[in-house]
Amino acid sequence: MTMRPTGPCSAAGSARTLARVSAPSTSDQDVGAALAESAGMRPWFPLVEPTPRWVRVRLGGELVADSRRALLHIAYGPGDLPRSFLPTYYVPVEDVRPGVLVDEQVDDSGMTTWTVATGGRRAEGGAWMHRSPPPPLEALAGKVTFSWRGLDWFEEDEPLMAHARDPHKRVDVAPSSRHVRVELDGQLLAESTRPTLLFETTLPVRYYLPREDVVAELRPTATSSICPYKGIASWWSVRVGDRVVEDLVWSYPTPIAENPRIAGLMCFYNEKVDLVVDGERQERPVTPWS
Repeated sequence: MTMRPTGPCSAAGSARTLARVSAPSTSDQDVGAALAESAGMRPWFPLVEPTPRWVRVRLGGELVADSRRALLHIAYGPGDLPRSFLPTYYVPVEDVRPGVLVDEQVDDSGMTTWTVATGGRRAEGGAWMHRSPPPPLEALAGKVTFSWRGLDWFEEDEPLMAHARDPHKRVDVAPSSRHVRVELDGQLLAESTRPTLLFETTLPVRYYLPREDVVAELRPTATSSICPYKGIASWWSVRVGDRVVEDLVWSYPTPIAENPRIAGLMCFYNEKVDLVVDGERQERPVTPWS
């Protein structure tokens, strides 16, 4: 299975490796940068704010950090802090379990990096700290954050996926009676008058359709993606004429509790197909997955 983090969110595995919040062949850095650009004239980031959430980090089931005073750092794309491309938490060093940070290294920027080691497992370069972060991120000075790859994060008792959830970002889902046609190269792939529309901050509207309204030949792939706002998606390629378009459709069989209405529905990449909604052909959006 190929796992990618946030379609529309992220991935990693056997067939290919995809970013934990991205689509095929897209890094966290690239995804963050593209999301930052799509925010338009009113970006709410970068910023640092306290969170009331109980944050824990584990490696192979062993506790690494346990904090009720974490700071949420919201960033999208490369910024003034190295290795900061997507939202994450920083915790006071006192909330990191003694002895788990080893092999300390300090680079020219003043960033300290450690290997995380516990229970016979190691995450190389899995933790880091910025000694003198620039404004408006000064509150992160002396705080520790961890990689989202190889370590497990929790808010309260809920596992997190891909990256921290941004409280300034919304995902709304609404059933609709719009007439939606999905076409590619003049071939009809799906048609529905009962779509479910998903509205996510800075991203194009996604049209989730009942499986029985998809007429295209679907071929399941080894890819899966991870999104902190929706869950783990499965992917399909589509036969269009005499060619196969890889990873064009995704679905969340068991989405997270906040988004149950998209369960089992099928969604095509707006960026790669021709969408006709209520008789009006939609422009293909430009996003990290174009």
